[in-house]
Amino acid sequence: MAHSGLATRLYRGEAGLDIIGKRKLWFSIAGLLVLAAVLSFFVRGFTLGIEFEGGNSFQVPASVGTLTQTEDRVSGILGNEAGGAEVESAQTVGGAGGEFYEFRTAVLSSEEANAAKAAMAQEFNLNEDQISANQVSAAWGGQYTERAMLGLVIFIALVMLYLIIRFEWRMAVGAVSSLLLNLVLTAGVYSVVGFEVTPSTIIGFLTILGFALYDVVVVFDKVQENTRGITANNNQTYGEAANLAINQTLMRSINTGLVALLPVGGLLFIGVPLGAVTLKDLGLVLFVGMFIAVYSSIFFATPVLSTLKDFEPRIQAHNKRVLARRGAIARGELSPKGAPRPAGRGESTEAEDAALAGAAPKVGARPAGKRPTGARSGRPTGGGGNRPGGAKRR
Repeated sequence: MAHSGLATRLYRGEAGLDIIGKRKLWFSIAGLLVLAAVLSFFVRGFTLGIEFEGGNSFQVPASVGTLTQTEDRVSGILGNEAGGAEVESAQTVGGAGGEFYEFRTAVLSSEEANAAKAAMAQEFNLNEDQISANQVSAAWGGQYTERAMLGLVIFIALVMLYLIIRFEWRMAVGAVSSLLLNLVLTAGVYSVVGFEVTPSTIIGFLTILGFALYDVVVVFDKVQENTRGITANNNQTYGEAANLAINQTLMRSINTGLVALLPVGGLLFIGVPLGAVTLKDLGLVLFVGMFIAVYSSIFFATPVLSTLKDFEPRIQAHNKRVLARRGAIARGELSPKGAPRPAGRGESTEAEDAALAGAAPKVGARPAGKRPTGARSGRPTGGGGNRPGGAKRR
């Protein structure tokens, strides 16, 4: 029979990828990525939007020219009328009256903002009411961030509680550590790229948590199914059963990730270049977060769970029995189950397995051996039973 392709074996859960066996490699990769993300936090920092840093924004009708030309003219006006202020960001936005160019600056005084607005109206031959000028305080962004952090803490607490009830505390730790890894790496990419942190960014961060949790729960559910009653046999270690669960759900995770990434990728790589720049912040955080969620659920969450389970005494003893049995088979001291019994071997493989596992006779069991001839129910041999002299009645 021809060998099946990788895709077919993935669908059948027969790829045999050793994820748990190479967990040190995955932990090392995750550690390096987290280190790079943290360094980016301190070196590059984040490009905060006007909602978080505070500042002024001006909206000019797009009919005055191209975005680049309009930005150059607005920059000159700000340099003359607003004490040398600069345009920090420029983008096209839509509104009830059509398209506008939005220009954001640092915080300006009321006098500077009014003078700049009047100069723009004169420069573009517009009425002042056609130009929108707004000021945003950094306090609003602080309140928004505080509420988002509170929501994040409540979400993680509820996730921990649910997973402890549904599975166990070790699975809860593995899932939450995967969520935190997802957040840190996504924030690191956001820092490196330099996109503005806006309210859409915060919404995106909270959205990817739900997606990441879904993928982890799917894998953990299969792990629980494979490891239920695992200590009753000596064929698989806990890590091997967990690794099998990853292989069995791997294609499901890939398919789920692709279905989620395709529309988000279309928004980010096609929609933004065509003008939907207001959605780029949300698109980037969703795309990166969903991609990392697939990675972390496969290569991080389950390896963390397996590592924690290896410290459990019951699982430690089980793993030792499995390895001892395999060692005995490799040395020829024990025959695998289902294998033909070698000639001259008096004991059955079941008896060997019981001996290796430390099985003991049941309490009250009759000792093996030959019963004394003629003895029944503890009575002495002979014809008289308990009659004196044992003489027959005539």
